[in-house]
Amino acid sequence: MIDRRLFLCGSVATLALAPTLIAQADRKGVDRPGSTSVAHDGPIEIVDDVHGVPHIRAQSIPDAFFGQGYVVARDRLFQIDFGHRRELGRMAEVYGADFARYDAVARLFHYRGDIDAELQRVPANVLACARAYVAGVNARIDEVLADPALLPLEYTILGVKPMKWDVRELVLARGASIGNADDEVRRAQLAALGLLDLDAVVAPLRPAWKMTVPAGLDTAAVSEADLGVMRLGALPFGPETPTSSQNDALTERANAGSNAWTIAPSRSATGRPILANDPHLGIGGFGPRHVAHLTAPGLDVIGGGAPGLPGIMQGHTDRFAFGRTNFHIDQEDLFVLELHPQDAERYRHAGGWKRFQRFDVAIPVKDGKPYPVTLRYSVQGPVISHDPKKHRATAIGSVAMQPGGAGSFAMIAINLATDWTSLREAFRLHPSPTNFHYADVDGNTGWQVIGFAPVRKQGEGLLPVPGDGRFDWTGMRNFASLPSEYNPRKGWFASANQDNLPPDWPRDRIPAFSFRDPYRYERIADVLSTQTKHGLEDSVKLQHDTLSTPARQLIALLPARRSDAADMLRRWDGHIDAASAPAALFEILWRDLGKRMLAAIVPERARTLVTEIAPSVLLGLLARPDARLGTDPVAARDAMFDAALASAWASARGLLGADTAAWRWGTLHQVRITHPLARVPAIAAAFPAIEGAGSGGDSYTVMARWLGNGPGWRASGGASYIQVIDVGAWDNSLMINLPGQSNDPRSPHYRDQYAPWIAGALQPMIFSRAAVDAHVARRTTLRPQTPINGNRR
Repeated sequence: MIDRRLFLCGSVATLALAPTLIAQADRKGVDRPGSTSVAHDGPIEIVDDVHGVPHIRAQSIPDAFFGQGYVVARDRLFQIDFGHRRELGRMAEVYGADFARYDAVARLFHYRGDIDAELQRVPANVLACARAYVAGVNARIDEVLADPALLPLEYTILGVKPMKWDVRELVLARGASIGNADDEVRRAQLAALGLLDLDAVVAPLRPAWKMTVPAGLDTAAVSEADLGVMRLGALPFGPETPTSSQNDALTERANAGSNAWTIAPSRSATGRPILANDPHLGIGGFGPRHVAHLTAPGLDVIGGGAPGLPGIMQGHTDRFAFGRTNFHIDQEDLFVLELHPQDAERYRHAGGWKRFQRFDVAIPVKDGKPYPVTLRYSVQGPVISHDPKKHRATAIGSVAMQPGGAGSFAMIAINLATDWTSLREAFRLHPSPTNFHYADVDGNTGWQVIGFAPVRKQGEGLLPVPGDGRFDWTGMRNFASLPSEYNPRKGWFASANQDNLPPDWPRDRIPAFSFRDPYRYERIADVLSTQTKHGLEDSVKLQHDTLSTPARQLIALLPARRSDAADMLRRWDGHIDAASAPAALFEILWRDLGKRMLAAIVPERARTLVTEIAPSVLLGLLARPDARLGTDPVAARDAMFDAALASAWASARGLLGADTAAWRWGTLHQVRITHPLARVPAIAAAFPAIEGAGSGGDSYTVMARWLGNGPGWRASGGASYIQVIDVGAWDNSLMINLPGQSNDPRSPHYRDQYAPWIAGALQPMIFSRAAVDAHVARRTTLRPQTPINGNRR
């Protein structure tokens, strides 16, 4: 399957650069406490606590965001700079010609509307903070360029320099995302084979829905070629094939999500609300969260932010706590365009022929000629394939490409809010689909789905559609049209990417059909519904819960015949613990059974399309075997079980040894974090892998630690950032951020949270001034310089 995030968040390349020996690197600390002069309005004090969390004390709210930009660049400069350069399509100018095609795709997903108008949509106070954040990033860049000893090691090794930022780029770069277009192509191909029902094996629709082929779509003509430039995948790795760990991002689509729950004072052991959140993201490369605390008159907010994005995504202010999980809104459609037979720059639309909007771009290339590329746009969006010979093109309709679709300012607006009412104004800037959790110091709790939902003339976005105008979008719905709940009577609510649409939700306004299996949510609900007094420690325990519903259901289905494998599993409690031998056997058996079931039920002609089986489908067929397994489905099921158990036992012995008492799931399920450019020998030498421990959990436990793509067993994703917030008694709150705050191996915070994360030992989320001052590791003061030109903010 294709990585939805494509190259913009995927693995990165082996570069043909002269290696720099690690011995040449400055091994001294790169962050020098004390006073430094940078451009901003007033003095900013940065107090770093013992866990590496910077507490920014500013005299104005914009300066607090300036400080955030500065500290993120201090701790994660190469990470944010590399990502920013990718999104701007400016890789080839420093890394060479092999990157030009990827730059072209990034530029294809740049906003082509009026950027000034986009900026005018943003409230003035929010925009001022965004400008300040960018200025803070640039201030740190100026600092390290002036003193190369402060440069992160990557720059010396790769022979490059960081690139300055501009606030307009937060509007320009929208991110090249395939969305669910590959799912649409798969469904069309299955429909062409007369096997559309097989799509439910891969991804059962939630809510349930009967798919139909859009009128006028020639499913036989749909192919992978319709995904066009989106098939480029990860950046070039050089002559070798990337390792499975580098491909682990491919599985994030199926597993990404998050858990969050909010407990009202009536069910809390503290008498105050508790808000817990553990966002599930990729594990194995750069950490996806950086924790910071921003304070100024009128602002006091702490939590995890996405490096390179201004604001805090999960955390709390001095008034309310907030968290988030993925909701599901189908925000991309694949449109099939018919090209004019004599003029391939025109396509059929609305009863006539419309000309593409076209941009001819020359992409700068290091040590080479500019790379010419033509970028085309239909009324629906970026054209990703253009084949004049077939008179065919395809375009991606994407919410991200619409006015207001950037979303770069939403976190700032949320951080500036003071209550539920002002938050609802902030939500208007938030296009991505999210379950937003809220709890305030007055004891109120709230859940609001936020995001933009396209309004289609017809269809529901499950298959490609003709681009002749009949299936175009006619507008956007915002959060006001989506579900919400305030102070629910039962005293708690939770989200774990399950279908949480209300039972009476209108059928014509279902936002998506891709909600996840409900296993995590059901386990959370089982626990919360029985706890009349839920404490902080209960939330921490639940975040690390490893009970597997699929495992328990599978154990109940084991054949009566005895075997070493069946006997071990029958004695097991179904917890996917790192120290568990049965858990290791189960995971091996689960994978084996899935492969066997696919081979049994999927016709040969569809096996390249149906390569996964949903857990509910696998368990359903094992529990209730039907004609898909042959004329005697029960006997076929039993034979499959016997063969899989024998095979899994043999595989476990091969992987873990003959002594079954020494088997451990954690031996296989290792947590290894490497630099995304570790294929460059000097990078690998300079940035030692963070490894040595295994983890429990899998894709379907509340402690979600899912496996990577391929034959390995390494943990590829999960909750790298975790928080449990005691609303109002803020210093009691807890958090952890894997593997640490800094990406620099010379920092004490490069890997200091790896071992506690493995152990599930959250650290204090200190907040009050007194608590912070009692845990100071260093202080730095940013002093104003004479303001630079007006583009600074």
